[in-house]
Amino acid sequence: MTNKEISKTIKLIAQLMEVHGENKFKIRSYENAEFQLGRLESPVTNMNEEELLQVKGLGKSLVPKIIELLNTGEIKYLNDYIAKTPAGIIEMLSIKGIGAGKIAKIWKELEIETPGELLYACSENRLVDLKGFGAKTQQQIHSILEYCLSNTGKFHYAAVESFAKKIVIDLKEALATNLISLTGSIRRKCELVEAIDIIIASQKTIDENFLKTPAGISVNIIRCKESEFYTELFKTTATEKHLKNFDINTLTTAKSEEEIYEKNQLPYIVPELREGIFEYDWIEAHNNADLILLKDLKGILHNHSTWSDGAHSLKEMANYCKELGYEYLGISDHSKSAFYANGLQVERVLAQQEEIDQLNKELAPFKILKGIEADILYNGDLDYEDSILKTFDFVVASVHSQLKMDESKANERLITAIENPYTTILGHPTSRLLLSREGYPIDHKKIIDACAANNVVIELNANPFRLDIDWRWIPYAMKKGVKISINPDAHKKEGYHDMYFGGCVA
Repeated sequence: MTNKEISKTIKLIAQLMEVHGENKFKIRSYENAEFQLGRLESPVTNMNEEELLQVKGLGKSLVPKIIELLNTGEIKYLNDYIAKTPAGIIEMLSIKGIGAGKIAKIWKELEIETPGELLYACSENRLVDLKGFGAKTQQQIHSILEYCLSNTGKFHYAAVESFAKKIVIDLKEALATNLISLTGSIRRKCELVEAIDIIIASQKTIDENFLKTPAGISVNIIRCKESEFYTELFKTTATEKHLKNFDINTLTTAKSEEEIYEKNQLPYIVPELREGIFEYDWIEAHNNADLILLKDLKGILHNHSTWSDGAHSLKEMANYCKELGYEYLGISDHSKSAFYANGLQVERVLAQQEEIDQLNKELAPFKILKGIEADILYNGDLDYEDSILKTFDFVVASVHSQLKMDESKANERLITAIENPYTTILGHPTSRLLLSREGYPIDHKKIIDACAANNVVIELNANPFRLDIDWRWIPYAMKKGVKISINPDAHKKEGYHDMYFGGCVA
């Protein structure tokens, strides 16, 4: 082992000790040992116990651990800390710029255990009021995490879409051809993509600078003949399941994708639907004009303001919503159990509703609807009395705490909330965070059936980290007559633009 590797191991011990609130002087001794090991010119592997004891910063308690590491490749003392620490916390400790003390506070006070959860918490403005943090620190952590998470094998569609589209525009200009298109999962606007696939009907050389991506995602170039462009575009866009209904071997010279569908006696199906799951059944009863587009959405529900953990005031949120052309805004700040998010106690609920009344006079005919994002408690109750719940125009019921549940408990908890007569919308039903948290398991059919029986709307949370309910369950919800509410869960004005990504998956 190199001195650097040994030093890194000692550093992890010090970090974990700090995370678990150990004695500060003890932690400092390990930090000092790490520093001294990093400066040491002689290889530690060549030293015996006596020589190690002579090294400044190493003491009688630490030297045996270093010898243990050299002999066995591990330290039991470290393993004991690792065993009682969530893997995501250890992962965060490897991220430069945050620090063990802050990670400990984030873990213990906000119950955040993964880098992805922390990134989402930054976007929700949850770190601003945490002692020792503030807006500047939150932004720094957000930037650090974005960079780190961009190096994973999969990427949020929202993180790469604009860059992918720019590559296509630049390539069309550079190669002087319009026979260039995004294809594959990114053309289907899947919630997660592994690469930017581009099909090109040109054999011209491409400058490698076009293919450098800031997010680290790879760019795959697919070449084809001009005469085969639309057939190859179609084949590379759709999944194999979607292609099973086609005889495309005879269509190598198709002049459009519409022609391919027409010659196979099928109505044209837009790229987003070409998954091979339910589009053929859907297209029998509908047409492409029935698909939801961003322009079809008239208002935005489920948003937060500075009354809880939002970045902008209620008035700022309302004015920007109006500027974007929407007709109404549903404000639903966090409820009283969400102490970490400055949730509204009863007296603050009433004060906010007074402000809404005043703003509605100023902004008419634009309308602000009085809502709340009520926490679903562990027993399924909402965290206000009925006398308060009945004052809202709508109630978004969501789970935010005690997420570690089996399917049976999760179903019971959600269905109890759904059966509450004041629940309007079931918010982000699984609480998943794409690429960082799977979400608790639920029986989607049972939950959707319960919403149908109780006339409860299901949210499609449009935040690119959530996109929950998963779009694969929307057809079943439609079959049962359950409405889907596309909501941005915006914690700042710019969050409204996530409605676009909700529309993509819808």
